[in-house]
Amino acid sequence: MSGRIHSLESFGTVDGPGVRFVVFVQGCPMRCAYCHNPDTWPMTGGKEMEVSEIIADYERNASFYKDGGITVTGGEPMMQIDFVIELFAEAKKRGIHTCLDTSGIAFNPDNAEYVAKVDKLLPLTDLVMLDIKHIDPIKHQELTAQPNDNILAFAQYLADHDVDIWIRHVVVPTLTDDDEYLYKLGYFIGGLKTLKALDVLPYHTMGKSKYENLGMTYKLEGIEPMDKSKIPAKKAVILDGIKKRRADDAK
Repeated sequence: MSGRIHSLESFGTVDGPGVRFVVFVQGCPMRCAYCHNPDTWPMTGGKEMEVSEIIADYERNASFYKDGGITVTGGEPMMQIDFVIELFAEAKKRGIHTCLDTSGIAFNPDNAEYVAKVDKLLPLTDLVMLDIKHIDPIKHQELTAQPNDNILAFAQYLADHDVDIWIRHVVVPTLTDDDEYLYKLGYFIGGLKTLKALDVLPYHTMGKSKYENLGMTYKLEGIEPMDKSKIPAKKAVILDGIKKRRADDAK
């Protein structure tokens, strides 16, 4: 089976545990205002690659990945779920750690056919890195042009199916840095029994030049990068929400 691939990265260090072979798939329905890869949005971009080709590329440097594995990111990998299922099935035959880096936007609990595919994928997936852009549904829609109800449903689905979850959240000045919403985010993810890690990332403008090269408008023009020194305090707010949820659940 082939997938539409944007690019490959041989030595990824921020896409899951250890050094990883990273597969960037093409296509994403999200339109995150701070996305630094808008060239991955169209489903028609990239190039077709067979699962066997990707496994072969991994094997060329397999010794470097002994503490890592394969991560599929994007774009949105769950838009090509059949391809990811086959890729992860081949990886597991070889004992390769698999990580799915997703926004969860493709999940639809009311689509039985798609959920059946998710149920095939999850046993092949060692870790899901789930990006939650905003906990508030209205602000999420404003930020990404998509609702967040199915994303949050996917997070709960992962926990219910004992899949390890690594949450990532980008802090953008004036957009996602409000402590009220950060606390609510923490309270929600605190209820996920398989939550293993939390990354709180500062917004940056390194992708801005891509918009210029593509002739696209950069929606966050004028918003400065997040001050990295403020990130620990923002993460602490989320952690407070997690602790409160766990305390409430323990009652």
